[in-house]
Amino acid sequence: MQKKSNIIKNIISIIIIIVVLVVGYKVYKKSNFNNFVKAEYTLGISKFERDENIKCTKNDSYKIINDDYNDAMFYETIDVTPNTPYKVTCKIKTENVVPKNENTDAGAHISISGSSEKSDNVIGTTDWTEVEFYFNSRNRNKVDLGFRLGGFEDSCTRNSMVFRF
Repeated sequence: MQKKSNIIKNIISIIIIIVVLVVGYKVYKKSNFNNFVKAEYTLGISKFERDENIKCTKNDSYKIINDDYNDAMFYETIDVTPNTPYKVTCKIKTENVVPKNENTDAGAHISISGSSEKSDNVIGTTDWTEVEFYFNSRNRNKVDLGFRLGGFEDSCTRNSMVFRF
């Protein structure tokens, strides 16, 4: 009887460990952004996620949700060769993206953090849209290349921007 009780305890322990590992992996995967840094103008307004449901390829997408008007972005510091042209592309899907101010240059786009250099904006509600961003590195050796919901001097709300690159 003791042996049967120990077997049941071991099976329960193994099941608990498997459940903890699966749940832990899902939490890790949703909040792991690889080398990307999260940034927002007003802290605590935006949500940053990896999305395994809304995606345009087999890979997860990255998602920014501004609960109120905010300027938020995922960015990564990348090495560049000075005075060299670059092209960056990604696909962006938006839901109810609205700039705070009319006739501004805010929306979902690719940009270089700390500058006004950016791609065209995607606003409103759109399906996957390919966006291209051309820039010259000028005298820089590194740039903070980001995927942004907002703008250099403006912010955006609502729902979300999802991107895949």
